[in-house]
Amino acid sequence: MPAIDGHPAGASPRARLAVNVLALCRWRVVVARPIPEKAVIIFYPHTSNWDFIIGLLAKWALEFDVHWVGKDSLFHAPLGRLFRGWGGIAVNRSEPTGSIARLAEEFSAHDRFLLALAPEGTRQRAEHWRSGFYHLALAAKVPLALAFIDYPSREVGVGGYLDLSGDPARDMAAIAAFYVGRTGRWPALQGPIRFEGAPPRD
Repeated sequence: MPAIDGHPAGASPRARLAVNVLALCRWRVVVARPIPEKAVIIFYPHTSNWDFIIGLLAKWALEFDVHWVGKDSLFHAPLGRLFRGWGGIAVNRSEPTGSIARLAEEFSAHDRFLLALAPEGTRQRAEHWRSGFYHLALAAKVPLALAFIDYPSREVGVGGYLDLSGDPARDMAAIAAFYVGRTGRWPALQGPIRFEGAPPRD
């Protein structure tokens, strides 16, 4: 049976296919264990459309029931039904607070719930991260799962977990430390890991 980071991969035909495609493309999936039953997964850096495809293959290989958030326009016909089947949840980004409360309720309603977000909110360079993931993890009382993609090493996966302290400066420093050396497909599009209004890091 194929293995991922020393552990058995999923046994379904789709999982085996995903493992083989990733191996053919020389990608390695890395997963820190034990995996919490509930977590907000943040994914960085996100600089290319290929990130979604590679990340989706990793999800299938592991047979993770991971949900992900996308702007509501992605869920219009003809691909909306397909994206929902892949775990997508549509969010109207023009709603300033309602989406956080709605997603927090999803965590309460399930015994197991993993939700992936791209905190940059765009594939283009962003000078700060959106803070929704942070407020959601605090509201749902769940840890952050630190997911990454690193093109030089051709690794993708989840490298660790962080219980938030509620101190944004402290928590963002810990997040930034984890992502040191992780490089996207287009490094120039990687923005700094900080919230809006926070001072630049050295």
